[in-house]
Order: sequence, then C-alpha cells, then structure tokens
Amino acid sequence: MFAIVDIETTGGYASANGITEIAIVLHNGNEIEGKYATLINPNMPIPRYVQGLTGITDEMVAVAPQFASLAENIFNLLKDRVFVAHNVNFDYSFVKHHLGVHGFELDTPKLCTIRSARKIFPGYRKYGLGSICRELNIEINDRHRAMGDAFATTKLLELLIANDKIGDIRKMMKGRTSEQYLPPNISSEVLASLPMQPGVYYFHDAKGKVVYVGKAKEIKQRVTSHFSNNKSTKQKQDFLRNVHGITYKVCGTELMASILESIEIRRLWPAFNYSQKRFEQVYALYAYEDARGYWRLIVEKKKKHLHAIHSFGSLLEGRQMLKSMIDKFTLCAKLCFIDVSQGQTLVELRGELPAEYNKRVNAAIKYLEEQLPSFVIREDDEDATEQSCILVEKGRFAGMGKVPKEADFTSTESVKPFMELYPENTFIRNLVFQYATKYPERKSEFLMADILEH
Repeated sequence: MFAIVDIETTGGYASANGITEIAIVLHNGNEIEGKYATLINPNMPIPRYVQGLTGITDEMVAVAPQFASLAENIFNLLKDRVFVAHNVNFDYSFVKHHLGVHGFELDTPKLCTIRSARKIFPGYRKYGLGSICRELNIEINDRHRAMGDAFATTKLLELLIANDKIGDIRKMMKGRTSEQYLPPNISSEVLASLPMQPGVYYFHDAKGKVVYVGKAKEIKQRVTSHFSNNKSTKQKQDFLRNVHGITYKVCGTELMASILESIEIRRLWPAFNYSQKRFEQVYALYAYEDARGYWRLIVEKKKKHLHAIHSFGSLLEGRQMLKSMIDKFTLCAKLCFIDVSQGQTLVELRGELPAEYNKRVNAAIKYLEEQLPSFVIREDDEDATEQSCILVEKGRFAGMGKVPKEADFTSTESVKPFMELYPENTFIRNLVFQYATKYPERKSEFLMADILEH
C-alpha cells in the first residue's frame, strides 16, 4: 500500500549528490508491515554543514554499502506501493535518479504529506516536518536521521488517514493525479483557477518576490507543464522549492504575451529566468550643431535623455547606415566621425558654409525617417468591439493595447491614447518585424504624410 521514505543526502539535488542514508516504512493503511534502514556510502565527501545537521560523518559511511549493492532491494520495496514522503518530490527525485543509474526504473504514485497536511489540517503557519509534528503532538526521535524522520512521517500519515474527511488520501490511493507533481507550496486550486488564454505568468517565492516570468498561448496549460516532471537537476529542484505563489496577466494575443514577457524579465530580473537577461548595449544616431554652426551626425551609445533619430542593436549596424547616408547625400565623413584621419573636412575643401551643408544633413535625416516604417499589427479579439494592436512608430516598437474597432487608424497619434507605451529592445523589435513579415495581412501601415504631419 504505502512506502514511507526519508533520505539524508550530501546536497540538494540528485544529479550531482549522493544518498547517505535511507529509511523505508512499509504500511498497509492501518498498521506498519515492515521497516528498512541503512547508511549508504555516497562515494563523495559529506559537506561539514550536512554532517553537523544529520550527525552522519564521512567515517560512518566509509564502511557502509554503496547504493549499487542496495538498488535491487530498495526497488522491490517501493515498486508496488505509493511513495510517501514529506516534500515527496525531493526524496523521490533522489531515489528515482539513483535507481535509474543502476538500471531500475521507478514509476510509482506519490503522496506528499506536506500537501495533504495543508488540506486536512489547514490554518497552521508552517508545515515543515518539525513544525507540523509539534502542532499535532507527534514526537520525533532522532531528528534529521532517516528512520527518525520516516517514523514521524508515518505517524503523520496515520493521522492524515484518520482525519481525511475530504478524501485526499483516498483519491491518491486510486492512482496518479497531476497534483503529485506540484511544488509543496502550490495548491491544486491555484492551478485550477488559471485561465486558458494567452498571457504572462509570474512565479513568486515565499516573500512574494517574482522568481520566474513566462509567456504562454494558454496560461494554465503552460504553467502545468512546468510541474509535469521531476528532473534531478539543481535548477529544477531549486525552482520547485522556491515557488510559493502564481499570478498572471492575460494578453490579447500570443505575440503580446511574448513582448510583455521580455519587458517584465528586464524589469524584474527574476532569479530563474536565464534568457534575455544579458546587458543589451543599444546604439543610436544623434545630430548636434558644432561651434562653427555645422550639423554633425554621430552613432553613439544610447543616452537616456537625448532624442535619438534612430536606434540600432549594434555599433556596426549604426555605422553602416550612417555610411550609406554619407554616400547618398554627400555628407562629410569627418563631420560624421566615420573618417578620423587628419586633414581637411569636405566642407573646408569645398569652402561650403554651414547653411549649405546643413540642408543636406536635414535632407538625409528626413529621408531616413521616411524609410522607417510606422504601422500597427491588428488582431481581432473574441470581444467584437475591440482589436488587439501593437504599434510600431518610425521603426521602433512603441506600445500595445486594446483599440476600439471604430477607432481612426489614419495616424500613430490616433491610436496612441489606447496604447500602453513600453520601452523597446532589440529582441522585441525583431519579434514584431518577423511577425509582420510572416502575417502581412495583419499589418496596417500609416500614410507617410500623416506621420510627418504629427
């Protein structure tokens, strides 16, 4: 029926750590049928802080059997029973991983006594093994040793069975449920309340801080997939331990969700997001008047409080565009900081006054701005009165929002009041332009005359 398991380990995740002790209590739902416990040689040093916590030393395990010689017996004790533990995914991940290394594939139903205790005995502040046993007057002998903790978990299980008015344990005994894979601090009710709509979801730690941001075509399905396996890696186990809450924001479309995810990762810098967190150096084209009255163009690192004519993902991209403007409008490469050699400038060689030269600079800037597209990507919502819109203004992602279908789409200014404006980054710009290329029928360009007028 049940196999109540507790293990002591050298560290927090199975793929790079060993088991130093295991205890298994066999239980038929009414009484204990058998017990098994042994120290295990993990073939690696036990960290000092772990030795201090458990009392298990390197000397104690040096003469203990290795897991390879125990694997078959452990597998036979567990294979036909419900695997029970306090924070079951931790113990299960270790046992399953080390059994798998030696050719035994463990695949049993799981029961987490933390999760069941939260449901059957609600209202306590903490549900760690020590805390819940104190609340329920369960004595723990030999704390942080496998058999001491396994026996306390057994007593807790017996109380849970006796007080299971909601049928939680009985449901688990019937077979696997998706709840078996959830982190101990996330209830199935939270998962059930998530919408099947596109959007962004946030995982929070115990203090409410966002530790992960994700996007989804269907939020509920995507969130559930995070908990559909129990990988033995450090990243996965740390992740599961740190998820204490889930919130979300519904978006009009999957593209909007992808954009908002990128914005939120850069805003919140969550601990478990690894992509899109590198520093992105953006460059921009600026114009200024020098002491002699000549307008000069320069590609420089983007400045927060200066107006940029255009921005670029790299210095090379910006310099290439500036070179093409120099060639097309006969600008001075020295005044544009492309040619840094000594010698006279083009305007000096020509004897050209600032007013004459600046006409060409202004023409070049106007030409560049006219080449930068302004458009919206429009997609119908289920609500027939609105459209989900993404705004690109002069080549830059500007914002997104819900726009009434009867709105005037003749200029960027006509749709901006309905938009939430956001900062741009290279990832978002590429995402939007790729989408516009893939779905040209959803792209509505503004007339250049209307753009210049505003």
